[in-house]
Amino acid sequence: MIDLLNKLIKDNKHYSYKGKAASYIPALKEANPNDLAIALYDLNSNKEYYAGECDKKFTIQSISKVVTLIIALMDNGKDQVFKKVNVEPTGMGFNSIVNLEVRDSVRPYNPMINAGAIVTTSLIKGKNEQDKLERVLEFIKKVTNNNDIYLNQRVYASEKETGDRNRSIAYFMKSTGILSGDVEKILDLYFKHCSIELSARDLARFGAVIANDGIIPWSKERFLSREICRIVKTIMVTCGMYDASGEFAVNVGIPAKSGVGGGILGAVPKKYGIGVYGPALDEKGNSIAGINILKDLAKTLDLSIF
Repeated sequence: MIDLLNKLIKDNKHYSYKGKAASYIPALKEANPNDLAIALYDLNSNKEYYAGECDKKFTIQSISKVVTLIIALMDNGKDQVFKKVNVEPTGMGFNSIVNLEVRDSVRPYNPMINAGAIVTTSLIKGKNEQDKLERVLEFIKKVTNNNDIYLNQRVYASEKETGDRNRSIAYFMKSTGILSGDVEKILDLYFKHCSIELSARDLARFGAVIANDGIIPWSKERFLSREICRIVKTIMVTCGMYDASGEFAVNVGIPAKSGVGGGILGAVPKKYGIGVYGPALDEKGNSIAGINILKDLAKTLDLSIF
């Protein structure tokens, strides 16, 4: 398996030169676009395999949308969550406001775009904002089997300073009644969870928990319900790769969620948790080399769920 992963890195490294690191958040421009990593957690052998810069930390950005969706479902139940956010693909960019204005009544189209994730963030329960952030961090520590999880303060500050599009989305939803609570506090938590740093190995472990229907493979503990994992994997398939989700489903065919920090979280049911890192992005905001690695991996190991 290690030989395969090393080959995937070598064969797909050249794609990095065709992409660019995200620049709309200034701190993300500092990433090395040539970095590339893949990690697998094998549920059958309970072993980890990895290649490339698999321990390099990067901010998870939109991958945190999976976390906030899960916690919102745990706190409120699916009926209450999906009264506030829909589960349909958009065909629009992840930070589009068009869907809210003209294409839907009030609900964001799905929890994997910015509008939907701002709503799920607002549904996280806690005594105060710090308590809510600690809940997010503790959740991530649990599913990654890693207590060394922190916020990148520079990225957080950069996101907050340049987050006017997200503010416009949030205040629009506040005006329609779909978003409740203090908008600035909700956005602050949103910017913070996007700025949490993980590695490809961390993502692979998280993916393994989802792929294993909520049972933590290294401890055999039931942490998430099977129903929540089923919902999350379904939405990852249909909406997880921004407006390239359909193409990704055809070419790769696994539940996945990307982030503009260059990460991709993958969960192959009952088989693998997958973490990929490659900060050079395509025009859709997905890791360009990462997608091609997953395409080759899925073909080689016959991973498509379809």
